Amino acid sequence: MRREDSLTVDAFVHLLRTLREHDVRFVVIGVWGANFYAVDAGTAFTTEDRDLFLPLEPANTLRAWRACEDVGLSLWCGAEPLDIPRDDVVARAVVERRAAVRAADGKGLLVDLTLVMTGFDFETVWTERREFTVEGVPIPVARLRHIVHSKALVGRDKDRLFLATHADALEQLFPRDE
Repeated sequence: MRREDSLTVDAFVHLLRTLREHDVRFVVIGVWGANFYAVDAGTAFTTEDRDLFLPLEPANTLRAWRACEDVGLSLWCGAEPLDIPRDDVVARAVVERRAAVRAADGKGLLVDLTLVMTGFDFETVWTERREFTVEGVPIPVARLRHIVHSKALVGRDKDRLFLATHADALEQLFPRDE
């Protein structure tokens, strides 16, 4: 692992620890979520960002933003900085529109705070999540079968390519999802 990758992983784990300290409900999804099921570094998948699935709860969303700010991340909604003040009014508007907010540290850590996981509602994913522990931090992760099914439903070119390219590796990881 390159030094930059290690620093980004450390920053991500620090964010997850801070989210937990702020009582934020979230589940790691996407390619990074799939990586928790990898047996070793050789079966891990590369991605530039990490995806956290949040429930449709303005108060939880606001706590997530505050945790991101506490670890020095800037928050963006689309190409614009997230409105300030970051209060209940802004949180309700973001939740109502199911807008994605991106948290970034300017050093390589990109985290998408999403309110949508195609094919699934938050409570289903939350109830069936698995927890992995990294550096003493319990991390809630969506089931691998949920991650793969959602990517298949989205149907974006990058998701189809990911699923086709890694079909064999994903198939080998499914027993770890049980």
